[in-house]
Amino acid sequence: MNDTEIIEKITTLKKQRRAVLLAHNYQRDEVQAIADHTGDSLGLSRIAAKVDADVIVFCGVHFMAESASILAPEKTILLPDPNAGCPMADMITAADVRELKQQHPGALVLAYVNTSAEVKAETDICCTSSNALKVVESLPADQEIIFIPDKYLAHWVSRKTGRAFITWQGYCPTHAKILPEDVQAQKDAHPGAVVLAHPECSAAVLDLSDEVLSTTGILNSAKNSSATEFIIATELGVMCSLRADNPGKTFYPASRHALCPNMKKITLEKIMWSLERMQPEVRVPEELAAKARRAVERMVAIG
Repeated sequence: MNDTEIIEKITTLKKQRRAVLLAHNYQRDEVQAIADHTGDSLGLSRIAAKVDADVIVFCGVHFMAESASILAPEKTILLPDPNAGCPMADMITAADVRELKQQHPGALVLAYVNTSAEVKAETDICCTSSNALKVVESLPADQEIIFIPDKYLAHWVSRKTGRAFITWQGYCPTHAKILPEDVQAQKDAHPGAVVLAHPECSAAVLDLSDEVLSTTGILNSAKNSSATEFIIATELGVMCSLRADNPGKTFYPASRHALCPNMKKITLEKIMWSLERMQPEVRVPEELAAKARRAVERMVAIG
């Protein structure tokens, strides 16, 4: 089957299954092109909780499908490739969180959404890169906070809020591939370009940036800016939406190595097979989901 035939089959299966297709901004271009909704982790979590559908085909990584299952337990959540994981999420376990809580009794645990359901169940509140500042600002000023697992996001939020955190040494390997010398080389080549960076990048990269923003923040800033050239320091998949939404503007990747292999595992064929077989399904057991849901719902409620 060619791509056109596969897309036609997906469209037919979606109607039969009452399914919607959610795609993260880091997915392949052709996957984003056929999605009913594209977005970042927070935006897609909100959609998953409210969308009128029986089936959600989540084109992202495993923790995102888990979050959808936590927020919409009545829906069937399909992840077209069960091996699409997140190295950052794998860097911390529920046992690690319990040990941190024992070491710091009374501390509140704030978890980046890039964590497993088991880890979320041990936390008080979650955040994404788009609402991390608001989440921290919503907490009492004298509250001790354990911020897991991304050390770079925690460092950036600490700089912006003046709050000190107990941190974990996790990070995103894809964003870690974006080096300050890569950004500087692009700045030298394009001196008028605005540098937009994701807070999962290192502090040295953020120091070279004009704005530090979530994936959705980068998309909105580029669209609303009067500038016509941008250097983008995040995963390369976001270039699809940036170029589609801004035909008169030019975008340069800060590094061509910033490619997440897990995000690229989902293909049109795998989406079709998933809808045909109604597998692989991601379902968080209700006892675990109930514990994790409190932290995720608190995240969703804070814009």
